[in-house]
Amino acid sequence: MRARRGRPRRRAAGAGRRLTLRFTDRLIMTLAHLRLGIPHKALAVGFGVDRSTVTRAIGQVRPLLAGRGYARPSGVRLRTLADVFAYAATEGVTLRLDATEIRVRRPRVGRPGRKAFVSGKVKQNTIKATVVADEYGATLWCGGYRPGRMHDTTAVRVEGIDGLLDAHPQVRVLVDAGYQGLARTHPRQVIAPPLKLRPGAPPARQVQWEAERKHQSSQRIPVEHAIAELKWWRQLQRFTGRRELLPETLNAVAGLVSDRMITW
Repeated sequence: MRARRGRPRRRAAGAGRRLTLRFTDRLIMTLAHLRLGIPHKALAVGFGVDRSTVTRAIGQVRPLLAGRGYARPSGVRLRTLADVFAYAATEGVTLRLDATEIRVRRPRVGRPGRKAFVSGKVKQNTIKATVVADEYGATLWCGGYRPGRMHDTTAVRVEGIDGLLDAHPQVRVLVDAGYQGLARTHPRQVIAPPLKLRPGAPPARQVQWEAERKHQSSQRIPVEHAIAELKWWRQLQRFTGRRELLPETLNAVAGLVSDRMITW
């Protein structure tokens, strides 16, 4: 039987390119995507591979970075909030706790829980994350991922912070005004800014209140610096990927930032 002759097949787009990447290439590719926000298509051109290869490589490396935990100078890596409280109790560290919101894509119309992502603070679709830092601004833990509409106190209570505070009564936590409820529940451990004075308070009391507020704020400011350092990474300024990938991305970035902090 004679072979059928026809027009020669055209080479598919991307054929002949190098389809495999060394681990170092995949790591560099992932870091470039997280830090600079370089699109997958641009990375594919730079590394001479297909776009799907870039997506697969980043999907392989990102969970490895996210699972490393948060470095400490002693060599211990903290991975859970329970690890953080045990470390603080052992080393006598006063924790700084605050929440941050990252803008995400709006859920499709008709999806359940669509309004839960609308933050009452920034009026945008966000996911809220809780960050814990030490007195030097080093990130000790990042988690408690919840839709932006959830209150800051509720988010950390879902993570079991009440039980950890009871289990480690010597641990002190500095928070902002959004955690007044937690401070009322644990008055000797959770330190929030002093409540606002009522109108007509004596001038001497107003001066004292202002001094107390500034003192508490100056002690709590390292966690703000830790959050700001996370937001330097392009992917965390506005997350345009799938919302379910944000916790993994943020954990990967926070772990890398903690490694850099202990090398200073």
